[in-house]
Amino acid sequence: MLEPREGVPPVVTDAAALERVIEAFAAGTGPVAVDAERASGYRYGQRAYLIQLRRAGAGTALVDPIACPDLSALDEALAGAEMVLHAANQDLPCLAEVGLAPHRLFDTELAGRLLGYPRVGLGSMVENILGFTLEKGHSAADWSTRPLPDDWLRYAALDVELLVELREALHALLKQAGKLEWALEEFAAILATPPRTPRPDPWRRTSGIHRVRNRRALAVVREVWETRDRIAQERDLSPGRVLQDAAIVELALNTPKTPAELQALPALRSRGARRHQSAWLRAVSRARGLPDRGLPEANLPGDGPPPAHRWPERDPEAAKRLNAARTVVAALADEHTMPTENLLQPDFVRRLAWTPPDESTPEAISAALLTLGARAWQVNVVATPLAKALLRLECKGDL
Repeated sequence: MLEPREGVPPVVTDAAALERVIEAFAAGTGPVAVDAERASGYRYGQRAYLIQLRRAGAGTALVDPIACPDLSALDEALAGAEMVLHAANQDLPCLAEVGLAPHRLFDTELAGRLLGYPRVGLGSMVENILGFTLEKGHSAADWSTRPLPDDWLRYAALDVELLVELREALHALLKQAGKLEWALEEFAAILATPPRTPRPDPWRRTSGIHRVRNRRALAVVREVWETRDRIAQERDLSPGRVLQDAAIVELALNTPKTPAELQALPALRSRGARRHQSAWLRAVSRARGLPDRGLPEANLPGDGPPPAHRWPERDPEAAKRLNAARTVVAALADEHTMPTENLLQPDFVRRLAWTPPDESTPEAISAALLTLGARAWQVNVVATPLAKALLRLECKGDL
């Protein structure tokens, strides 16, 4: 499919055009297909730069959320409608920023995972399930560009062109497979999940930080990362376009004192890195001058179990439980034709194995998993098999 059925609509950029869209979509029927285009890799943050909607009786709308940053009236008009998104978790935060928040959700990517499709990208699923091939090529574009090129707008409109039809086909397949209630519970859980809280010490996620071995060097990573983040926010640029993670690690490992020393580092030779070289040198200097008590700890204390590869020496019995639990979940996932992580989150499996309930009964396992956040359908599938596996281990230990 190379063209939307009704052509590419004009982009909504003013209040009058938005009001017409609201009236049309309020009068439409059935689910509403929704998608958003961001400028990841180009701009700071994950805001939406184009929002696409489609509904029977209303057609397709392309809304510029920069020109029309408040879509709460549209949200009110669609309050009773189910919204259909593909990979909803990616788009829900940026939609919420402009006042668009689904009350009912159907996630076509998650439905595909529950049904066991090996490729769950939108293009693959539309092709495999509906038999159409969508135009590709602009998903990683800089959607903050204005005006948006015609071929980008065509691509964006096609992203919602068949989304409701895909939803209808997946709904039927889920019902046929006995997984519809599972999917509905998953969709409700997505909507009920509160926004993510900011990570503590986000600089610790710098790619390549494992090469940094001491606290003083970690302080350099922190100071440079925070400096980069401030500059990126001020310039509305993706942090990686200001300074790559590899350059931050190079600065931490070499702690240059002069512009010449900084420019000698391979990762600091780009024009972008040199543009703010005085800021990087000041950040390195601040880290060098910190007292020991001001240095970051090598590792933050976690609230969960240690890495699984350490279990055999730290707690051999827990390692056996983990191996048994993983085997059970993998077998059940295979039986139900879905990825293991969709049947039960790996973190839940680790936590259950590390700190099991006092009794290995289905009831105790169920209570533990529900406390961790597992969905009821997941618990119904895995609790009894997990209880049996853990009980067998206990019996062997008693021999």
